[in-house]
Amino acid sequence: MKVYLRTYGCRANQYDTESVRAMLAAAGIEEAAQPHEADFAVFNSCTVTSQAEADLRSGVRSAHRTNPQLRSIIMGCASGVPSRDEAVAPLATLPGVSDVVPGGDVSAVAMALGIEAAASGSQSRSAMQTGARALLRIQEGCDEHCTFCATTIARGASVSRTLHSLVAEASILAERHPEIVLTGIHIGSYGRDIDSSLGDLVALLIQQVPVVRFRLSSVEATEVDEALAQLLRNDPSRLAPHLHAPLQSGSDSLLKRMGRHWYDSKTYSSAVRRITESREVFALSADVITGFPGETESDHAATMRLVESLPFTSLHVFPFSPRPGTAALRLPGAVPTSLARTRAAELRDLAAGKAARYAESRHGQRGDVVVTSRGEGLTEDYLSVSLSDGAIPRRSRLDCLLRDTGGRLTAFPLEPA
Repeated sequence: MKVYLRTYGCRANQYDTESVRAMLAAAGIEEAAQPHEADFAVFNSCTVTSQAEADLRSGVRSAHRTNPQLRSIIMGCASGVPSRDEAVAPLATLPGVSDVVPGGDVSAVAMALGIEAAASGSQSRSAMQTGARALLRIQEGCDEHCTFCATTIARGASVSRTLHSLVAEASILAERHPEIVLTGIHIGSYGRDIDSSLGDLVALLIQQVPVVRFRLSSVEATEVDEALAQLLRNDPSRLAPHLHAPLQSGSDSLLKRMGRHWYDSKTYSSAVRRITESREVFALSADVITGFPGETESDHAATMRLVESLPFTSLHVFPFSPRPGTAALRLPGAVPTSLARTRAAELRDLAAGKAARYAESRHGQRGDVVVTSRGEGLTEDYLSVSLSDGAIPRRSRLDCLLRDTGGRLTAFPLEPA
């Protein structure tokens, strides 16, 4: 048997796919590089936007055209929520689909593949993932109810993994990966259900898993307590100086409509400044939605002002996408798609200028670079750089001098590779 794997969406989905990959390896099953080579395909789906679901459907159909004998299994978030297309085109009726598995249930995928339970081992872990940087999912689900988000519907309530299991898995991953990214659906809520915290976990990982660099994925700025903020400041070689803090809007009235009740523009700004203050080397990024129902020019202007005022080094900007089953569908004040896209373009232009200026400021400085692919690397502050020596092996980690070489930073190793 050969199985083709395809992942859509976030790092949590990527982690689930890595778990499926480890399960296949433990069962002695070969992974296929292309659908036409496979007997089965596992599509790990995303439901953040309508385009993500459209891409999934297109991918399943394309694979079936390539290989009409292929049996496809759909897992992930799109399989766990009621899609607006389900009434007329259920995922289960896409060509070649044999099973639809809600969420990241690896054991259910194993059952759909006909793998023995002992071999399926949803806890199967590999010392090497496919990425240069490893992913470690620390929790599942989310207890918040943002009006635009279908993820809570798909993934359920927040559940934290134990400290012991995470240290054990991180120790295995650190054998082959120079960086481990802590991921999940809402990692800032880690530990609330087990009398712990994200800060406690990070401190323990740094203490018990030596050498490797850890990085946080998406964390709410107001959920970074002082203990975690200190860890972000103390040793960039162990915890990357990088915070991806979802913003969504700089308008307080719009944040309320979004259900983002735990912060407003002032508390977000204060939290970010507390974390980044006096830090010359620090990556700050955020998600922003444009065209949310009821967004006015004044709301958009407030977002532009807030973004301009804070030390962002990148932004992920998305026009609002209505998701089935979410409260935002019932909100009045729909914004024309063309206007939402225009506002998104304005924010992206603003962010691009800030990103360019930050990259320029790193010229002549040192960088802690992980080699992600041939001739390419990633610094501690999340800058993509070229390598002066393209022969340096993937997954290497180097102390480098950064220089601007024609509009892009190039990393020159300061010690033998």
